[in-house]
Amino acid sequence: MPATEFISRRPDPAAIVIFGASGDLTRRKLMPALYALYTHGLLPQRFAILGFSRRDWSDDDFRTTMRDAVAEFGRVPLDTTQWDEFAARLFYLDAQGYDHLEDYQRLRDRLNTLDETEGTDGNRLFYAATPPQAFVPIVESLGAVGLNQPPREGAWVRLVIEKPFGTDLASARALNARIQHVFDESQIYRIDHYLGKEAVQNLLAFRFANSLFEPIWNRNHIEQVQITVAESIGVENRAGYYDRVGALRDMVQNHLMQLVTLIAMEPPASFDAEAVRNEKVKVLRAIRPFDENAIRTRIVRGQYGPGVVNEKPVRGYREEEGVAPDSTTETYVALQLEIENWRWAGIPFYLRTGKRLPRKVSEIAVIFRRPPLLIFDDQRRRKMEQNVLYLQIQPHEGLSLSVNIKIPGATMRLEPVMMDFCYHGSFEFAIPEAYERLLLDAWLGDATLFIRADETEASWALFTPVLEAWQRMPPPDFPNYAAGTWGPPEADELLARNGHAWKLMLL
Repeated sequence: MPATEFISRRPDPAAIVIFGASGDLTRRKLMPALYALYTHGLLPQRFAILGFSRRDWSDDDFRTTMRDAVAEFGRVPLDTTQWDEFAARLFYLDAQGYDHLEDYQRLRDRLNTLDETEGTDGNRLFYAATPPQAFVPIVESLGAVGLNQPPREGAWVRLVIEKPFGTDLASARALNARIQHVFDESQIYRIDHYLGKEAVQNLLAFRFANSLFEPIWNRNHIEQVQITVAESIGVENRAGYYDRVGALRDMVQNHLMQLVTLIAMEPPASFDAEAVRNEKVKVLRAIRPFDENAIRTRIVRGQYGPGVVNEKPVRGYREEEGVAPDSTTETYVALQLEIENWRWAGIPFYLRTGKRLPRKVSEIAVIFRRPPLLIFDDQRRRKMEQNVLYLQIQPHEGLSLSVNIKIPGATMRLEPVMMDFCYHGSFEFAIPEAYERLLLDAWLGDATLFIRADETEASWALFTPVLEAWQRMPPPDFPNYAAGTWGPPEADELLARNGHAWKLMLL
């Protein structure tokens, strides 16, 4: 696929430093994404990738391990000739830890050498692919040896950090303050891989490149919005992490809120990073805060028990290895948001996410109001189906719109039919992985799909009171939904109180 399919300019020569180079994120996502970008001609001619971790590896060890990773996890099949060319740009630096200044001095010297041997021009992209407790030591150590600033005029230095960006409002503010003490906000790229998904980016194109929908994208024509992010798997090998975090922190505060902002935001003045992110922050600040009553009545939390998923019996959350037998960690959350602005006042946004649900699906359903007058005899006796726009994010990217049409025959009888668009059926080339787009954008210096400090804090300001209230409240009688079902019955009641029900496109 030609590079012009993706970018209008080629990235600058640069060295990318991956902290946590021996970890799963590097093996499963980052290196396969970088190799895919290289094979599609989207990287500069001069670049270097320098792994940094505590594993005692040589350059060749790192190259061999990454080759195996690309072969196992890569979207692009490994080609020996291309891999050899790519691998010649891979280097490695072993370290005692993430807070040893001697290692960062060695890192600085190695980068200076790469500037000379690989022509990377003093441009540096630091990627913290590490547990969050390493973020601050990495940042402060980079600053201590001067690596937070470019070595020459005209060069640049950028920092990419993975979520979670804190665990509540106070920790998010503290993390932002410590990072911003070393790096300018314009250098910081907070990455949420959800924003790199093609279907998520298409939300912006769909809304603002089509005059058909924007005039009706408001409270006058839309009755409700639903967002479902469901997983059929359990906690897998993440029990130690997940039991400390739960579904609200792991999914709602970040992934689902990103979808809310893209659906609800006002048209930006231009498609640049600050204009888009300004509108997203406005949405978060317009959401009605959760008081004690709202936490009890508009939020449902659940935890799965034993059940059947994909025709196989599975154990409950409390029986998972590494989970306390009396754990009160939620594996499911459903909630109702209200956005108090001119466009959305009075329109409920329903969100739900959970583990061990019947299938893996991420989908947005925009439900439109019924016509003001039902003029067809058959529909006077039964309610006409509402028009629903389904925006499918995974596992099948696309969109579907339900419309009512007349069934052929002598009588006026209406039935809903689906108008479908599917990425896989419409385009000949494969959809890039999320990390391919995000790595390329960071390299190009385009922060549109990255999260700004005030955005993280605005989201945490919404949900920190919920977490604090849950600590005071007695927990529900967990488990309260069986694995393989769509969650606790209270989640259905949440919508039924408003005369609504969950909608999901049948794939």
